[in-house]
Amino acid sequence: MRIKVTALLGGLLLLGGALLADDVNKRTVITFNEPVMIAGVPVVTLEPGTYVIKIVNHDHTRNIVQVFNERENKLFTTVLAINNYRLFPKDKTTFSFWETPRGNPTALRAWFAPGDRWGQEFVYPRGLAAKIARDAGETVLTTPAETIAELETAPVTEVTKTGEEQPLEAAFTAPEPALAPEPAPAPVAAEVAVAAPAPEPEALPATGSPFFAIGLVGLMAAAAGLTLRRLTHRRS
Repeated sequence: MRIKVTALLGGLLLLGGALLADDVNKRTVITFNEPVMIAGVPVVTLEPGTYVIKIVNHDHTRNIVQVFNERENKLFTTVLAINNYRLFPKDKTTFSFWETPRGNPTALRAWFAPGDRWGQEFVYPRGLAAKIARDAGETVLTTPAETIAELETAPVTEVTKTGEEQPLEAAFTAPEPALAPEPAPAPVAAEVAVAAPAPEPEALPATGSPFFAIGLVGLMAAAAGLTLRRLTHRRS
């Protein structure tokens, strides 16, 4: 089912201060030409007509969204919404819808304000979320909250097309690859001090000929003989 939506960012003709406020709450005037189902407390089906949608409370990743009539004197529903990211923002308000079986109203899925990468994906009650997931063949955000007060603290999960619930982090965060264990460091061989071998004594260079020593011995012997002869001659 295709639905035509006319959306105008509300407050374009207001003065500066009001424009700033609208930039925060993303107040948007929308016109549906077919019935549209919207999650919230309570779940409602809006008949063709003009409505006002805006954020009334920011809380990091979750927001509280309210839908009013055009004059904003009647509140239709209060919705829990989770940040929804898109790669390429558009310069006008856009909505996305869940496909539903023929004859059933289209279910509003997400809302993006002009120029925003982060939009609001609506969270459906458990039973209705399981039915939409089965009909659309996709996972759908769900919460057990039954009152407006519970919307701000109730857990949010995703229900698959088979009706199984999974944590929201598992759906939006890819698991990190397991890191391979670091190899154990190679053992370091103990260093053993080895004494350096003692240097061999250097051979003294030859400084003279052996014939000089032989001559010296001969002279000493001759001198001794001469002295002995003189002593013998004196005694006689």
